Amino acid sequence: MLCPYCTNPETKVTDKRDSGSVARRRRECLKCGKRFTTYERVELDLNVIKKDGRREKFNRNKLLSGISKNLEKRPFTTEQIEDIVDDVAARVYRVAKDKDILSSRIGEMVMAKLRKVDKIAYIRFASVYRDFADIDEFKDELKKLK
Repeated sequence: MLCPYCTNPETKVTDKRDSGSVARRRRECLKCGKRFTTYERVELDLNVIKKDGRREKFNRNKLLSGISKNLEKRPFTTEQIEDIVDDVAARVYRVAKDKDILSSRIGEMVMAKLRKVDKIAYIRFASVYRDFADIDEFKDELKKLK
């Protein structure tokens, strides 16, 4: 592992934490002494089947982008958002059959997770994901949430 500050190849691991499908390592450069964090994630060959039938490779960054948008201006740190994405991604990998999963199944998983962690983010996501046709559908979802 190269130090991102001085590009020295000699670093030491000062702390290691495993959480599900992610290993977090805190490292220290043996030359400049600066510390940095690295993440190691498992990537499986998984396809997402879209509504129109297209297959697309599962993209964790796309999941991160979508969840981040819904948690924007909410009281969540980058690390907390990463943990939410890691949790959803791990669940996607566990549930996927034959290396394929429907995009609608992923959307339901995201909604379930957001509903647990932040009601506002859940409503934001649901309003786009479920494509509410009018204000009455939006009100119905709010009533269910209460």
